[in-house]
Amino acid sequence: MSGFTLVLHLKTAASEIIPESVAGFAGVLAGHPFDTVKVRLQAQDGRQPKYRGTFHCISSIIRKETVFGLFKGMASPMLSLTFINALVFGVQANVMRLFDTPTLFSHWASGATAGAIQSVIAGPMELAKIRMQMEGIGEMEKSKYKNYHGSVNALQKIFHTEGVRGLYRVYSVTLLRDSPAFGFYFVSYEAMCRQFAKYSEHGYVSIGQLLIAGGVGGVSSWCSTYALDVVKTRLQADGINGAARYSGAVDVIKQTFRDEGLRGFYRGLGITLVRAFPVNATTFTVVAVSLRVLNTEEDNTGHGSVAAMSKRSVLAAQEKPKDL
Repeated sequence: MSGFTLVLHLKTAASEIIPESVAGFAGVLAGHPFDTVKVRLQAQDGRQPKYRGTFHCISSIIRKETVFGLFKGMASPMLSLTFINALVFGVQANVMRLFDTPTLFSHWASGATAGAIQSVIAGPMELAKIRMQMEGIGEMEKSKYKNYHGSVNALQKIFHTEGVRGLYRVYSVTLLRDSPAFGFYFVSYEAMCRQFAKYSEHGYVSIGQLLIAGGVGGVSSWCSTYALDVVKTRLQADGINGAARYSGAVDVIKQTFRDEGLRGFYRGLGITLVRAFPVNATTFTVVAVSLRVLNTEEDNTGHGSVAAMSKRSVLAAQEKPKDL
């Protein structure tokens, strides 16, 4: 490989990864406080809830732990987002190339594949994040997880005391959540972009429409698998504030339904959806601006990932999306 070719490859890689990484950082900063509230609401005992609702949860955290309590565990998604974004967008784009025609099904399948693969990283990182976010409540002062000094320290201690198996605690539930969730995210996003392009005077998706499509995609993704996220959170947080309560995912489902009914599987959904739209809007805005700055060449394959669709929007490409 010549030096010139190597430079081109590095430039191409940077043009894909840098915007996605910057966008991911912005999304985490904008949405992590909402995520902390979601986790606290999901993990609390429905029989004796500590928080009466979203606003009570926020005020309680700020009063007892200061505003920084809302940002506990943020290092974990910050550390992992570069790898996760690279996997999600890279895998989704490459799987799309396996299909002759970019249909909505191909977008769902490629997104689901990307979601499954990224869960290998997301599983341990979310476990560390939840351990950090649960500090400061209930009997945490007596807990063995009390002395975490950050997400990396949490990962080290979990590995030291529980091994690899501990890091991948309830991984099967994470996989069951992430694979279809990313499938619904990509297909919803693509469907919205196609509708916008269909009625656009010039046949392309504007930045504003791209943001709306991303927000809708994020909302639909969470709605599709939120109940599984509650099960995952309760299992990963189980035992932090005292004796373990659940023996597995099935036991979580049984106890949650018995004590709280269907409502128990949707605790924190409101704050999650409120978070989902602006976080995705932030992400896509930064992607669009970054691509402009990098002056990335347009991908004309028609098998675009989120980044490729962003390029078409930013560069005002005239190609209309293909029919279903």
